[in-house]
Amino acid sequence: MAGSKQIHLGLLVSTFFLLCWNPTPVRAEHSENAIEFEYKAGSKKGPEHWGELKKEWKTCKDGKSQSPIDLRDGVATKVNSSLEHFKVSYNPAKAMIDNEGPVIAMIVWEGDAGSISINGTDYILRQCHWHSPSEHSINGKRYDLELHMVHRAKNNNVAVVTKEIASMTDVEKDVQLGVIDPRKMKAAQTGFQDAKKRKMIKASTKFYRYMGSLTTPPCTEGVTWTINKQVLSVSKSQVKLLQQVVFDYAMMNARPLQPLNGRDIKLHGSLFSSFRQ
Repeated sequence: MAGSKQIHLGLLVSTFFLLCWNPTPVRAEHSENAIEFEYKAGSKKGPEHWGELKKEWKTCKDGKSQSPIDLRDGVATKVNSSLEHFKVSYNPAKAMIDNEGPVIAMIVWEGDAGSISINGTDYILRQCHWHSPSEHSINGKRYDLELHMVHRAKNNNVAVVTKEIASMTDVEKDVQLGVIDPRKMKAAQTGFQDAKKRKMIKASTKFYRYMGSLTTPPCTEGVTWTINKQVLSVSKSQVKLLQQVVFDYAMMNARPLQPLNGRDIKLHGSLFSSFRQ
């Protein structure tokens, strides 16, 4: 395992990640028996059976406020946003990356990486990871990747901030994910190298907000979701490389869309960010 170093989270969020990650695989061994759930429709451990695999996971089947969902402007309540609705304050912090399991490249923050504030409640950033294709859809469209930044409050409530990512044939280097080659990795875990300064990308002025659940078992409900409406473009090669980081059974790791069941989706007019240098 490589030693972890500081990476500026503000930069990480603004360019959506791994600008200078320089990991060294060969995919780690993973026993089929160790796989607790998978994403293939029709399989015994597929999404339609998650709630039956363990009693602790029954919410995956019986829950009424599950995620992901389709975010449609036509049914969303328009909101004039303010700093009370969403405020971001991230710090430079040490992080480790782990590509073992059903999510793409999970980053676990070891230090004080900062927090977000939603309606006066602070949520500390704990980890982030990717799903491919995107789990949420926007106006009926799913994109190539979805970034999940998972935060937790002192009362253990969870808030997830997400970003939809679409692949393009040719995009500017400033918005690419960077050189990530899983064929050269030697372990399931690796540390970040120092991120170099890159051009900051303007934050989106619109975001969706709704109450949902974790998108993996145990599918716990009561999660506050904030989904950036602006879609980031990255190269197709970067999408493919990120997909190759995880094991074969999780290369396509998006849970099917869940019913809205009368929940309110809010479309906020502004996204406020504060990155500490």
